[in-house]
Amino acid sequence: MTIAEVAKRYGISADTLRYYEKIGLIPHIGRNKSGIRNYTEEDCHWIEFIRCMRGAGLPIEALTRYIALFQQGEETAEERKLILIDEKEKLEKRISELNDTLDRLNFKIAQYNKPKL
Repeated sequence: MTIAEVAKRYGISADTLRYYEKIGLIPHIGRNKSGIRNYTEEDCHWIEFIRCMRGAGLPIEALTRYIALFQQGEETAEERKLILIDEKEKLEKRISELNDTLDRLNFKIAQYNKPKL
């Protein structure tokens, strides 16, 4: 797939894909004879993973570290797991805070629905 096709498929810009490749978030992208990026399905799986993790709030630094470790092989599995656990705990805390905010908003909205005396 071309960069334009991948960008359209995932709703991100070609510039973002180039940036992700430049900083090592997407492992090396192959190129065709003309030098144009040629994304494979495996490349697309990485992009899906990155989009999911970024959507959950993971910082670029954590993702680049995780992917660099992944590329080093199975001996880094425990360290990768620890990165994911740490980020999961941060996300759970954020979700809890968002749920508290949602409860407060629902309470405030309910106040507008009460009959006025």
